[in-house]
Amino acid sequence: MSLISLSNQTIALAGIAQACSLVRQLATTGNADQEAMTASIDSLLRIDSDSVAEVFGGLAGVKHGFEQLDRQLSSRIAANPEQARYAAQLLHLQKQLSRNPEMTAKIRQGIVKAQAQAEHFGILHENVLANLADIYHGTISTLQPRIMINGDPQHLSNQTTVNKIRALLLAGIRASLLWRQCGGSRWHLLFSRKKILAEAHRLATQS
Repeated sequence: MSLISLSNQTIALAGIAQACSLVRQLATTGNADQEAMTASIDSLLRIDSDSVAEVFGGLAGVKHGFEQLDRQLSSRIAANPEQARYAAQLLHLQKQLSRNPEMTAKIRQGIVKAQAQAEHFGILHENVLANLADIYHGTISTLQPRIMINGDPQHLSNQTTVNKIRALLLAGIRASLLWRQCGGSRWHLLFSRKKILAEAHRLATQS
């Protein structure tokens, strides 16, 4: 069954927007929406899912992402340029990753280990987040250009917060892969902005 559809593209894009929003929240306040973060981190652990929505545990898992899409796409100027920059960089890095099978295999191995940890400890346990952060640090962060996170130095020097940010960036890479698999592209985003926004509104009412 083909993944290519406007609905699937919008769900994947909401996944990217959600991860970027949570990263900004953590970097600036040290806290983030727990429900949204659980869904985003869990999406990493769902390697094989029956549908794109199921990657996030259903549409409710990206409700925060739909809200962010609404804010970012409703005007010509991005509501939060920082989040838009993170999203663009994630898409760029995922494209690089797709050309690196060794790195992809390394990430998959690490995620399988994280799955076992999550079953034992819980999705947001510090051991799970530290493992996912290490996966990101040892793989994606070696690609160029590295994503530079702006925020409060107090929070960005806290290792627990840093682990959450790196884990969420990895979740953003996962959502970026979904976006490509569903037929998403930079041109598609530019020319189908209104359609994606309308679909985000429709899906949000079902979440």
